[in-house]
Amino acid sequence: MKNILVIGGGSIGERHVRCFQKTGRADVVLCETNDELRQRITDSYALQQSFVSLDDALNGPFDGAVICTPAPLHVPMARQLVDRRIATLIEKPLSISMDGVSDLQTAVEAHRLPVSVAYVLRQHPALVDMKNTLHTEAFGRPVQIVYMGGQHFPFYRPAYREIYYTKHEAGGGAIQDALTHVMNAAEWIVGPITRLVADAEHCVLDGVDVEDTVHVITRHAAVLGSFSMNQHQPVNESRLTVVCERGALRFEGHRHRWLSSSEPDGPWHVEQEYTLERDDLFVRQANAFLDQIAGEGPPVCTLGESLQTLKVNLAALESVRTEKWIRI
Repeated sequence: MKNILVIGGGSIGERHVRCFQKTGRADVVLCETNDELRQRITDSYALQQSFVSLDDALNGPFDGAVICTPAPLHVPMARQLVDRRIATLIEKPLSISMDGVSDLQTAVEAHRLPVSVAYVLRQHPALVDMKNTLHTEAFGRPVQIVYMGGQHFPFYRPAYREIYYTKHEAGGGAIQDALTHVMNAAEWIVGPITRLVADAEHCVLDGVDVEDTVHVITRHAAVLGSFSMNQHQPVNESRLTVVCERGALRFEGHRHRWLSSSEPDGPWHVEQEYTLERDDLFVRQANAFLDQIAGEGPPVCTLGESLQTLKVNLAALESVRTEKWIRI
Protein backbone atom coordinates (compact mmCIF):
# COMPACT_ATOMS: atom_id res chain seq x y z
CA MET A 1 0.00 0.00 0.00
CA LYS A 2 1.19 3.49 -0.86
CA ASN A 3 0.54 6.50 1.36
CA ILE A 4 -1.11 9.18 -0.79
CA LEU A 5 -1.79 12.77 0.26
CA VAL A 6 -4.65 14.56 -1.54
CA ILE A 7 -4.25 18.33 -1.27
CA GLY A 8 -7.56 20.15 -1.68
CA GLY A 9 -11.02 18.81 -0.88
CA GLY A 10 -13.12 20.39 -3.62
CA SER A 11 -15.06 18.25 -6.07
CA ILE A 12 -11.97 16.98 -7.89
CA GLY A 13 -10.07 16.43 -4.64
CA GLU A 14 -12.92 14.36 -3.26
CA ARG A 15 -12.99 12.36 -6.49
CA HIS A 16 -9.27 11.60 -6.15
CA VAL A 17 -9.78 10.51 -2.53
CA ARG A 18 -12.53 8.13 -3.61
CA CYS A 19 -10.74 6.82 -6.70
CA PHE A 20 -7.38 6.20 -5.05
CA GLN A 21 -9.26 4.23 -2.40
CA LYS A 22 -11.00 2.24 -5.13
CA THR A 23 -7.63 1.01 -6.44
CA GLY A 24 -7.16 -0.97 -3.21
CA ARG A 25 -3.50 0.07 -3.40
CA ALA A 26 -3.46 3.32 -1.42
CA ASP A 27 -4.02 4.68 2.07
CA VAL A 28 -5.33 8.21 1.52
CA VAL A 29 -4.87 11.29 3.70
CA LEU A 30 -6.53 14.67 3.01
CA CYS A 31 -5.18 18.20 3.40
CA GLU A 32 -7.96 20.83 3.31
CA THR A 33 -8.15 24.26 4.95
CA ASN A 34 -11.97 24.37 5.18
CA ASP A 35 -12.86 22.68 8.47
CA GLU A 36 -16.40 21.64 7.51
CA LEU A 37 -15.33 20.25 4.14
CA ARG A 38 -12.33 18.44 5.59
CA GLN A 39 -14.45 16.81 8.29
CA ARG A 40 -17.16 15.74 5.86
CA ILE A 41 -14.70 14.03 3.51
CA THR A 42 -12.75 12.50 6.39
CA ASP A 43 -15.95 10.98 7.80
CA SER A 44 -17.47 10.00 4.45
CA TYR A 45 -14.40 8.02 3.35
CA ALA A 46 -13.28 6.85 6.79
CA LEU A 47 -9.88 8.53 6.43
CA GLN A 48 -7.52 7.77 9.29
CA GLN A 49 -6.00 11.25 9.22
CA SER A 50 -6.43 14.73 7.74
CA PHE A 51 -4.57 18.03 7.89
CA VAL A 52 -5.41 21.72 7.75
CA SER A 53 -1.92 22.90 6.80
CA LEU A 54 0.25 21.57 3.99
CA ASP A 55 3.35 22.29 6.09
CA ASP A 56 1.97 20.04 8.83
CA ALA A 57 1.01 17.35 6.33
CA LEU A 58 4.50 17.32 4.82
CA ASN A 59 5.92 16.15 8.13
CA GLY A 60 4.34 12.78 7.43
CA PRO A 61 5.79 9.98 5.25
CA PHE A 62 4.07 10.01 1.88
CA ASP A 63 4.88 8.04 -1.26
CA GLY A 64 2.88 10.41 -3.44
CA ALA A 65 0.62 13.44 -3.43
CA VAL A 66 -2.16 14.78 -5.65
CA ILE A 67 -2.50 18.56 -6.01
CA CYS A 68 -6.19 19.50 -6.36
CA THR A 69 -6.04 23.18 -5.46
CA PRO A 70 -6.74 26.14 -7.81
CA ALA A 71 -4.31 26.31 -10.74
CA PRO A 72 -2.22 29.29 -9.48
CA LEU A 73 -1.10 27.10 -6.54
CA HIS A 74 -0.09 24.06 -8.59
CA VAL A 75 3.52 24.95 -9.36
CA PRO A 76 4.55 26.32 -5.93
CA MET A 77 2.93 23.35 -4.18
CA ALA A 78 4.54 20.92 -6.60
CA ARG A 79 7.90 22.49 -5.86
CA GLN A 80 7.35 21.93 -2.12
CA LEU A 81 6.52 18.28 -2.74
CA VAL A 82 9.41 17.71 -5.12
CA ASP A 83 11.84 19.26 -2.63
CA ARG A 84 10.54 16.71 -0.09
CA ARG A 85 11.12 13.91 -2.66
CA ILE A 86 7.39 13.12 -2.87
CA ALA A 87 6.06 11.81 -6.20
CA THR A 88 3.44 14.24 -7.48
CA LEU A 89 0.27 14.14 -9.59
CA ILE A 90 -0.83 17.68 -10.50
CA GLU A 91 -4.38 18.41 -11.55
CA LYS A 92 -4.80 20.13 -14.91
CA PRO A 93 -3.92 22.71 -16.06
CA LEU A 94 -0.31 22.75 -14.94
CA SER A 95 -0.59 26.47 -14.20
CA ILE A 96 -2.02 29.75 -15.49
CA SER A 97 1.39 31.23 -16.33
CA MET A 98 4.99 30.19 -16.95
CA ASP A 99 6.11 31.46 -13.54
CA GLY A 100 8.19 28.86 -11.70
CA VAL A 101 7.67 26.11 -14.28
CA SER A 102 11.29 26.03 -15.45
CA ASP A 103 12.57 25.78 -11.87
CA LEU A 104 10.09 22.98 -11.19
CA GLN A 105 11.30 21.07 -14.25
CA THR A 106 14.91 21.46 -13.13
CA ALA A 107 14.11 20.15 -9.63
CA VAL A 108 12.13 17.18 -10.99
CA GLU A 109 14.98 16.22 -13.31
CA ALA A 110 17.61 16.67 -10.57
CA HIS A 111 15.73 14.41 -8.16
CA ARG A 112 14.57 11.94 -10.86
CA LEU A 113 11.14 12.06 -9.27
CA PRO A 114 7.87 10.63 -10.69
CA VAL A 115 5.71 13.62 -11.63
CA SER A 116 2.60 13.61 -13.83
CA VAL A 117 -0.24 15.95 -14.76
CA ALA A 118 -3.83 14.69 -14.57
CA TYR A 119 -5.12 14.93 -18.13
CA VAL A 120 -7.59 12.12 -17.60
CA LEU A 121 -8.73 11.69 -21.23
CA ARG A 122 -5.47 9.81 -21.76
CA GLN A 123 -6.97 7.03 -19.64
CA HIS A 124 -10.01 6.49 -21.86
CA PRO A 125 -9.65 2.99 -23.35
CA ALA A 126 -11.45 3.96 -26.58
CA LEU A 127 -9.14 6.93 -27.15
CA VAL A 128 -6.10 4.77 -26.36
CA ASP A 129 -7.31 2.16 -28.87
CA MET A 130 -7.85 4.82 -31.53
CA LYS A 131 -4.43 6.37 -30.93
CA ASN A 132 -2.70 2.99 -31.14
CA THR A 133 -4.50 2.17 -34.39
CA LEU A 134 -3.63 5.56 -35.86
CA HIS A 135 0.05 4.95 -35.17
CA THR A 136 0.01 1.65 -37.09
CA GLU A 137 -0.47 3.85 -40.20
CA ALA A 138 -3.18 1.50 -41.45
CA PHE A 139 -5.17 4.59 -42.43
CA GLY A 140 -2.17 6.53 -43.66
CA ARG A 141 -0.79 9.85 -42.45
CA PRO A 142 -3.08 12.11 -40.37
CA VAL A 143 -3.89 15.34 -42.20
CA GLN A 144 -6.69 16.90 -40.13
CA ILE A 145 -8.10 16.75 -36.59
CA VAL A 146 -11.55 18.13 -35.74
CA TYR A 147 -13.34 18.42 -32.39
CA MET A 148 -16.97 19.31 -31.67
CA GLY A 149 -18.47 19.10 -28.21
CA GLY A 150 -20.38 20.68 -25.41
CA GLN A 151 -22.42 20.10 -22.29
CA HIS A 152 -24.63 21.96 -19.82
CA PHE A 153 -21.94 22.91 -17.31
CA PRO A 154 -24.35 24.07 -14.54
CA PHE A 155 -25.94 20.61 -14.53
CA TYR A 156 -22.59 18.96 -13.76
CA ARG A 157 -21.12 21.77 -11.62
CA PRO A 158 -24.01 23.62 -9.94
CA ALA A 159 -21.56 25.64 -7.80
CA TYR A 160 -19.61 26.96 -10.81
CA ARG A 161 -20.32 30.57 -9.78
CA GLU A 162 -18.62 30.02 -6.41
CA ILE A 163 -15.38 28.34 -7.48
CA TYR A 164 -12.23 29.01 -9.51
CA TYR A 165 -14.24 28.94 -12.76
CA THR A 166 -15.28 32.60 -12.47
CA LYS A 167 -11.80 34.05 -13.12
CA HIS A 168 -9.04 33.44 -15.66
CA GLU A 169 -6.55 34.25 -12.88
CA ALA A 170 -7.78 31.18 -10.97
CA GLY A 171 -7.81 28.86 -14.00
CA GLY A 172 -11.43 29.51 -14.98
CA GLY A 173 -13.21 29.88 -18.29
CA ALA A 174 -13.84 27.27 -20.98
CA ILE A 175 -10.31 27.42 -22.43
CA GLN A 176 -8.42 26.57 -19.24
CA ASP A 177 -11.12 24.45 -17.58
CA ALA A 178 -12.59 22.25 -20.32
CA LEU A 179 -11.01 22.73 -23.73
CA THR A 180 -7.54 22.11 -22.26
CA HIS A 181 -8.46 18.40 -21.89
CA VAL A 182 -9.22 18.15 -25.61
CA MET A 183 -6.15 20.14 -26.68
CA ASN A 184 -3.91 17.89 -24.60
CA ALA A 185 -5.52 14.78 -26.08
CA ALA A 186 -5.19 16.14 -29.62
CA GLU A 187 -1.49 16.91 -29.13
CA TRP A 188 -1.01 13.42 -27.68
CA ILE A 189 -2.56 11.93 -30.82
CA VAL A 190 -1.23 14.04 -33.74
CA GLY A 191 1.58 16.09 -32.19
CA PRO A 192 2.14 19.53 -30.65
CA ILE A 193 0.29 22.62 -31.79
CA THR A 194 2.69 24.98 -33.55
CA ARG A 195 0.33 27.92 -34.11
CA LEU A 196 -3.30 28.82 -33.50
CA VAL A 197 -5.97 31.48 -33.75
CA ALA A 198 -8.92 31.56 -31.33
CA ASP A 199 -12.27 33.23 -30.87
CA ALA A 200 -14.25 33.01 -27.62
CA GLU A 201 -17.16 34.70 -25.92
CA HIS A 202 -19.34 34.62 -22.85
CA CYS A 203 -22.70 33.72 -24.39
CA VAL A 204 -25.02 32.06 -21.90
CA LEU A 205 -23.79 31.02 -18.45
CA ASP A 206 -25.39 33.06 -15.72
CA GLY A 207 -23.35 34.78 -13.02
CA VAL A 208 -19.94 34.74 -14.75
CA ASP A 209 -18.28 36.73 -17.51
CA VAL A 210 -15.53 34.29 -18.60
CA GLU A 211 -15.89 32.61 -21.99
CA ASP A 212 -18.31 29.68 -22.23
CA THR A 213 -18.02 29.24 -26.03
CA VAL A 214 -14.75 28.74 -27.93
CA HIS A 215 -13.53 28.15 -31.49
CA VAL A 216 -9.86 27.45 -32.20
CA ILE A 217 -8.09 26.80 -35.51
CA THR A 218 -4.75 25.04 -35.07
CA ARG A 219 -1.70 23.78 -36.90
CA HIS A 220 0.12 20.73 -35.61
CA ALA A 221 3.06 21.11 -38.02
CA ALA A 222 1.54 19.62 -41.23
CA VAL A 223 -1.76 18.59 -39.59
CA LEU A 224 -4.66 21.07 -39.70
CA GLY A 225 -7.02 21.29 -36.73
CA SER A 226 -10.24 22.92 -35.59
CA PHE A 227 -11.93 22.79 -32.19
CA SER A 228 -15.42 23.98 -31.25
CA MET A 229 -16.76 23.76 -27.69
CA ASN A 230 -19.47 25.29 -25.54
CA GLN A 231 -20.48 24.79 -21.91
CA HIS A 232 -24.20 25.47 -22.16
CA GLN A 233 -25.88 23.22 -24.75
CA PRO A 234 -28.46 20.77 -23.33
CA VAL A 235 -26.97 17.56 -24.73
CA ASN A 236 -23.62 16.27 -23.49
CA GLU A 237 -21.50 15.19 -26.47
CA SER A 238 -17.85 15.01 -27.45
CA ARG A 239 -16.46 13.96 -30.86
CA LEU A 240 -12.80 14.01 -31.88
CA THR A 241 -12.18 13.03 -35.51
CA VAL A 242 -8.83 12.37 -37.17
CA VAL A 243 -8.92 12.41 -40.97
CA CYS A 244 -6.09 10.48 -42.62
CA GLU A 245 -4.89 9.84 -46.17
CA ARG A 246 -6.89 6.61 -46.46
CA GLY A 247 -9.79 6.99 -44.06
CA ALA A 248 -10.86 8.53 -40.79
CA LEU A 249 -11.08 7.64 -37.09
CA ARG A 250 -13.48 9.10 -34.56
CA PHE A 251 -13.59 9.08 -30.75
CA GLU A 252 -17.00 9.64 -29.18
CA GLY A 253 -16.42 10.39 -25.53
CA HIS A 254 -20.09 10.61 -24.61
CA ARG A 255 -20.68 7.11 -25.99
CA HIS A 256 -17.35 5.64 -24.82
CA ARG A 257 -16.47 4.26 -28.23
CA TRP A 258 -14.34 4.78 -31.32
CA LEU A 259 -15.21 4.31 -34.96
CA SER A 260 -13.53 4.14 -38.34
CA SER A 261 -14.44 4.80 -41.96
CA SER A 262 -12.46 3.98 -45.09
CA GLU A 263 -14.99 3.65 -47.91
CA PRO A 264 -16.10 6.70 -49.97
CA ASP A 265 -19.72 7.52 -49.06
CA GLY A 266 -19.58 4.60 -46.62
CA PRO A 267 -20.76 4.47 -43.00
CA TRP A 268 -18.88 4.75 -39.74
CA HIS A 269 -18.03 1.33 -38.26
CA VAL A 270 -17.96 0.94 -34.48
CA GLU A 271 -14.57 -0.56 -33.66
CA GLN A 272 -14.84 -0.80 -29.88
CA GLU A 273 -17.39 0.35 -27.29
CA TYR A 274 -16.91 0.41 -23.54
CA THR A 275 -19.23 0.58 -20.52
CA LEU A 276 -17.76 3.13 -18.15
CA GLU A 277 -18.83 5.06 -15.07
CA ARG A 278 -17.48 8.58 -14.50
CA ASP A 279 -15.09 7.43 -11.78
CA ASP A 280 -13.56 4.70 -13.96
CA LEU A 281 -11.14 6.98 -15.82
CA PHE A 282 -9.95 8.48 -12.53
CA VAL A 283 -9.41 5.02 -11.03
CA ARG A 284 -7.37 4.13 -14.13
CA GLN A 285 -5.41 7.35 -13.68
CA ALA A 286 -4.79 6.59 -10.00
CA ASN A 287 -3.52 3.11 -10.88
CA ALA A 288 -1.27 4.58 -13.59
CA PHE A 289 0.23 7.04 -11.11
CA LEU A 290 0.77 4.27 -8.54
CA ASP A 291 2.49 2.22 -11.28
CA GLN A 292 4.70 5.22 -12.07
CA ILE A 293 5.67 5.55 -8.39
CA ALA A 294 6.58 1.86 -8.37
CA GLY A 295 8.70 2.26 -11.51
CA GLU A 296 6.34 -0.02 -13.43
CA GLY A 297 4.73 2.40 -15.87
CA PRO A 298 5.14 5.67 -17.77
CA PRO A 299 3.85 9.07 -16.57
CA VAL A 300 0.13 9.77 -16.87
CA CYS A 301 1.14 12.92 -18.78
CA THR A 302 4.69 14.23 -18.56
CA LEU A 303 5.60 17.63 -17.21
CA GLY A 304 6.92 18.55 -20.65
CA GLU A 305 3.68 17.56 -22.39
CA SER A 306 1.59 19.50 -19.88
CA LEU A 307 3.89 22.52 -20.30
CA GLN A 308 3.17 22.39 -24.04
CA THR A 309 -0.58 22.37 -23.31
CA LEU A 310 -0.11 25.30 -20.90
CA LYS A 311 1.49 27.22 -23.77
CA VAL A 312 -1.55 26.35 -25.90
CA ASN A 313 -3.93 27.65 -23.20
CA LEU A 314 -2.00 30.91 -22.91
CA ALA A 315 -1.76 31.28 -26.69
CA ALA A 316 -5.51 30.78 -27.07
CA LEU A 317 -6.25 33.44 -24.45
CA GLU A 318 -3.76 35.80 -26.11
CA SER A 319 -5.29 35.18 -29.53
CA VAL A 320 -8.76 36.00 -28.22
CA ARG A 321 -7.42 39.28 -26.79
CA THR A 322 -5.38 40.29 -29.84
CA GLU A 323 -7.46 38.69 -32.63
CA LYS A 324 -4.23 37.33 -34.14
CA TRP A 325 -2.52 34.05 -34.96
CA ILE A 326 -0.09 33.03 -32.19
CA ARG A 327 2.99 30.86 -32.77
CA ILE A 328 3.99 28.38 -30.09
